[in-house]
Amino acid sequence: MAEDTQDEIKNLNAPKPGVLSLAIKEKAALYAAYMAFLDGGGLFIPTTKTFNMGEEVFMLLSLIDDPVKLKVVGHVVWITPTTQGNKPQGIGVQFNNQSGGLEARNKIEGLLGNALKSSRTTHTM
Repeated sequence: MAEDTQDEIKNLNAPKPGVLSLAIKEKAALYAAYMAFLDGGGLFIPTTKTFNMGEEVFMLLSLIDDPVKLKVVGHVVWITPTTQGNKPQGIGVQFNNQSGGLEARNKIEGLLGNALKSSRTTHTM
């Protein structure tokens, strides 16, 4: 019994993943946010919330006109702490392929199509 209580206390004190909701309504905005150079893909999410590198993040994504929200887990791999020139403050999140990331990457790359080959600047590059 005492061990069960200790385990419950540990679970209550364990860090909870950050939850972010993002609605991208235009193809140009999706292009600017998508991080194709990451293994498995990822998104730059404008936010003023504080995150740490490697922190787990749970995302609810609405893409273009799709009424279905994608549920994706990822990890913070990029931080822009303050607005820098034309780059907004926010975090880059690498998708976890086992937790909705593969579905999100396929959906995003399908929506972007040939735009992925563009040399236009993004929020990260």
